Amino acid sequence: MDNFSTYIFREEYEKYKKLGDTLSNISDSIDWERFRDLISPLYKDNKIDGGRPHLDEIVMIKTLVLQHLYGLSDYEIERNIYDRMSFRHFLGFPDTIPDRSTIWLFRERLINSNCLDLIWEELQHQIDNLGFGIHRGVIQDATFITTDPGHAKKDKPRGDEALTRRSKEGTWSKKGNNSYFGYKMHTLVDKEFMIIREVGTSTASLHDSQIDLTEPGQTVYRDKGYFGVKPNASMDKTMHRATRDHPLSCKEKRRNKAISRIRSLGELPYAVMKRIFKGGHVLVTTIERVHVKNIFSCFSYNLYRLNSVQKAM
Repeated sequence: MDNFSTYIFREEYEKYKKLGDTLSNISDSIDWERFRDLISPLYKDNKIDGGRPHLDEIVMIKTLVLQHLYGLSDYEIERNIYDRMSFRHFLGFPDTIPDRSTIWLFRERLINSNCLDLIWEELQHQIDNLGFGIHRGVIQDATFITTDPGHAKKDKPRGDEALTRRSKEGTWSKKGNNSYFGYKMHTLVDKEFMIIREVGTSTASLHDSQIDLTEPGQTVYRDKGYFGVKPNASMDKTMHRATRDHPLSCKEKRRNKAISRIRSLGELPYAVMKRIFKGGHVLVTTIERVHVKNIFSCFSYNLYRLNSVQKAM
């Protein structure tokens, strides 16, 4: 039963909702209760030996989604939940707001279990059930997720052995004239609906072609960086790259142009996650922690995209 304060919040929210609340539409895109049984094993107080009571599982996963939708730190998301009525409604007006320590610990629990994979699989299962399965091929691509290189200047590459206090496992990579320190997010995107179906995380120095997220039976579109490496997908639509003494023929150039028009669509999720969600830079120190953030950035993007696709239908 709602207490008096929650009743007031709900009444005020109804007035706010008339002005339009995108978060409410995003929240209604999936069935959140399906995640409860996946998360509950992370806590010992559900078992016979007891333990300290934990916050509601759905509140915790929704808090991480909110955090990545708005590009907020643990401290900022705690403050904003107290401050913003739409955030409270998204979480279901909980009696207890997660503090920054609880949020950090929840992510650590996800790292030390297989729960993260189960959460991602459940999201994909719900997306398929909504009628947004893979029908017309997939696009694989990768993007840099930078992190603080410590005291070194941002554009000063160093050896992988020169680890810093700010990132224990990040590495340097160079693309064109620019140097990047940190990690990479690898994604497999549905060509038809632009929904992310698979996510991988690596250090920045690992070549894109070393990560293959495809499966047999799929048609995959990839840029020149993957040239020469056969994917698991049954149909390989990778752009050709000129090599020494073997320039591209006119036919290959036309093929590249046709593939490029499709492959370039795979940049959309990165534009949203980096420009809108502000998820292109992290301050965590290990690849496992970066992967958790990548998963929830992609989770949040998929909800954002589902809302857009459903409104357009």
